[in-house]
Amino acid sequence: MDTLEHPQSYYVATARPFPHLPELRGEAMADVAVIGGGYTGLSAALNLAERGYNVVLIEQARIGWGASGRNGGQINTGLRKGPIELMARYGRDRAKAMFSLAEEGRSIIRERVARHRIRCDLKANTLLVAHRPKEEGWMRAEVETLRREFGYTKARFVPREELDEYIGSDAFHAGIADWGGGHLHPLNYALGLAQAAIDAGAQLYERTRAVALNEAQGGVVVSTGNGQIKAAYAVIACDAYLGDLEPRIATRIMPIANFLIATEPLSEEEARALIPGDSCVCDSRFVVNYFRLSGDRRMIWGGGEKYTPTPPPDIAAFVRPHMARVFPQLADKKIEYAWSGMVGITMSRLPNLGRIGNIFYAQGYSGQGVAITGIAGKLIAEALSGTAERFDVFANLPHRPFPGGTALRHPLMTLAMLWYAMRDRL
Repeated sequence: MDTLEHPQSYYVATARPFPHLPELRGEAMADVAVIGGGYTGLSAALNLAERGYNVVLIEQARIGWGASGRNGGQINTGLRKGPIELMARYGRDRAKAMFSLAEEGRSIIRERVARHRIRCDLKANTLLVAHRPKEEGWMRAEVETLRREFGYTKARFVPREELDEYIGSDAFHAGIADWGGGHLHPLNYALGLAQAAIDAGAQLYERTRAVALNEAQGGVVVSTGNGQIKAAYAVIACDAYLGDLEPRIATRIMPIANFLIATEPLSEEEARALIPGDSCVCDSRFVVNYFRLSGDRRMIWGGGEKYTPTPPPDIAAFVRPHMARVFPQLADKKIEYAWSGMVGITMSRLPNLGRIGNIFYAQGYSGQGVAITGIAGKLIAEALSGTAERFDVFANLPHRPFPGGTALRHPLMTLAMLWYAMRDRL
């Protein structure tokens, strides 16, 4: 198996045609070298190319090979932390500024899809559901806070007696319906962004792994297996797949595994009975279940807890019970695709943007990457061009490293995740 090709998934099986891009060989000169061909890198490359910069982007495997081509495709509201907690931690003004940028990130998706005619099954509506009765209180407060403090009126609290209008399951106790969000085919969106970046003048290379990044002569040098890029600036857009490329930011994120399955296609009647409004759904667990219907009416389900780097031998068998507990009517449906990927989280569950000399970076979206990466790339382009005020809204957030550094963060995180998973069950 070629490990540099996309791992098999529903998304790969239904990807739009996209050519193999060349490997970088020899020396390239650029204004900006972008490392990583996922949403962050593609967004940064596209925004910078539109501003007239000479951009060279390298991806170690294929465009969208990492989380950007494997995720749940959900475009959720705000950040991983809700408005009440954001205001408590950072104050009303800063919380509003972060929320506003997150909302702009969602607008960017709609704008890019329309402008570049990206065929990625973009749909509206999200639904957050409570897996415990006592969560009704904070959900009511969250919707009211969004309306009163942030002027956001697209979210609605849904009491249990009305949940059947949104989801065909008795497993939940309340919800927040939001027609400001949505969902999409993540790999096709990534490929669409890549084509848009190429059309804007960016040079994209695949199968080109960055093995070293050094600052030199007022700029940067990115060394690859068969060449190098000399540039004025670099953008690190690797997130969970950063490895040891830049140790100064590696300890601020934790790569954790996610597992997804896709069923056989459902009839229109079956699909409507499961999620009448065709929302994407996630629950309120610490270790979340998240699910939605694809463009061809398959149930795409993400869930399952595993805290070691090795995936389970049978991902479909591992994830199916989680789906069947919520939707018993799917217990016997054929699972046609099963795959896994890594997502980067931070201690604060807020994105980690920053700058080290001439190196910009963005990482640690903590499950909100579809929505936030677009604005992250735009903010990097703004800051690199000399206007850092909006970039600093995120760059000035304090980010603690994970305890134990890169060596011990996984075992310590395992203990923490097991505790939270036990709390979910109780």
